[in-house]
Amino acid sequence: MENKDIESTLNRPEGDRIIDAQQLLLDIGSFAKQLKSEKQWKKSDRNSITVFKSDKMRIVLTALRKKAEMYTQYPDNILSLHIIDGRIVLETLSKKIKIGSGQILALHEKIPYTIRAKEKTLVLLTIVE
Repeated sequence: MENKDIESTLNRPEGDRIIDAQQLLLDIGSFAKQLKSEKQWKKSDRNSITVFKSDKMRIVLTALRKKAEMYTQYPDNILSLHIIDGRIVLETLSKKIKIGSGQILALHEKIPYTIRAKEKTLVLLTIVE
């Protein structure tokens, strides 16, 4: 397998890094510090970084400020949300679920949802295609 990397961007000028390899150790603490030091975090209610991306799966670390919302209407992917720190409420058409630090929620595809941060929150999203 050939390593896949991602190039720097205007928002991440030092962003060159490998995002897919046979083995890839992810330092979530370092990524969290990076997210909270970037301009996007200072001017927005969220900031995200893709830490792994293959043809079948993505892992995205997202920092949310209190009251930040994320939603989708008809996702085509299975999703897991691992709350590293903080609290969110995930609302589907039939339920509201409170999720806190150390908890993981798995959600099947085709289920519309809204995520609301109840405080500053760090979420590790795993998206399976």
